[in-house]
Amino acid sequence: MGDIKEEIKDLAESIKDQIVQWRRRIHMYPEISSEEYRTSEFVAEKLEEFGVDKVIRNFGGTTAVVGIIKGQEDITVALRADMDALPMEEKTGKEYSSKIKGVMHSCGHDAHTAMLLGAAKVLVQIKDKLKGNVKLIFQPCEERQDCRGARTLVQKGVLKDPDVSAIFGLHVFPELPAGVFGTKEGHFLASSDVFRIKIIGKGTHASRPHKGVDPVLVSAQVINALHHIVSRKVDPLHPAVLTIGKIKGGFAENIIPEVVEMEGTVRTLSLDLRDMIPVWIEDTIKGVTSAYGARYEFSFKEGNPPVINDRLTTRFTFSMLKDLFGDDRVVELENPTMGGEDFSEYLMKVPGTFIRLGIRNEKKGITAPLHSPLFDVDEDVLPDGSSALAYLAYRWLEEHS
Repeated sequence: MGDIKEEIKDLAESIKDQIVQWRRRIHMYPEISSEEYRTSEFVAEKLEEFGVDKVIRNFGGTTAVVGIIKGQEDITVALRADMDALPMEEKTGKEYSSKIKGVMHSCGHDAHTAMLLGAAKVLVQIKDKLKGNVKLIFQPCEERQDCRGARTLVQKGVLKDPDVSAIFGLHVFPELPAGVFGTKEGHFLASSDVFRIKIIGKGTHASRPHKGVDPVLVSAQVINALHHIVSRKVDPLHPAVLTIGKIKGGFAENIIPEVVEMEGTVRTLSLDLRDMIPVWIEDTIKGVTSAYGARYEFSFKEGNPPVINDRLTTRFTFSMLKDLFGDDRVVELENPTMGGEDFSEYLMKVPGTFIRLGIRNEKKGITAPLHSPLFDVDEDVLPDGSSALAYLAYRWLEEHS
């Protein structure tokens, strides 16, 4: 087993410069969710260049690219990377900074795509040793819940033909030291749902508030009441977050408006709790608005379910990563976090594990959090990510063929 392990690591390290170049090219030309045209074409061209057996462009009518490396047996493992960027201006000042105004890879999807390309190139070179098939999923639209990237691909059959037995994915993480891998069994990331509220009052002049119904005042009371849901309705042992992130209303300082609109998000780890919170939100809004003589409109949209790592695949992941990199570079994360990720959509259908890959390097000044205009990646970890994905796929097929 040592031979294949070292071979995979050496192959990944030998293409480090290419992986870095791929990452920088994608970084310089970022594309927002559902518009990953240039990125997906680049990915498809590279997979064909490597000799991947089957490359499917525009899978399911999306910008997704799916590649299949065919092995010796009728078993398939999947590896996934996301490709979309965020609508924000980059401020790193690097020579490979985004050339697209107002768009930036500030969540590391450029690195994810480059690392999976690296894994693909490595796996093609050891294809004759693969005991089964490897399905490469380059997914669009992870960042925007309304286009449901992973859910759409699952509905379009990305885990079928050939059927996937397990799936693995990784995400760069600036809270772990560069080159350190981390994950945990069970609940790993939270669900991420969104809601919209419209408070409808009766407009009037500010000097005559008794002639109207003030939606600004009512909205303030609604927001205050909503923030008591988590502290007084939710079991303290069950994590939940409710946030109002946007509020809009009014025209001038001396006019009480007709309407105030607000938007927020809810994060939970429990599927049962996830079902109850929208009921509590609407009950709260109804009670406050009725007390003040206002009306309301409320909509709640489910986003990504919680990321729940499978027990078997996660134990396998710990074992394989320690085998590949040593115990000191693999950590079991103690607690889940309340961020969301649509990798959960795959885990609702097949067993799998989502992994963190540390990129924090204080000597290089790489410390900015995800979704920051200063975000960057320690590129020395990129071949490690490629070899980790390739080795997980190789060993899963070997142990389950």
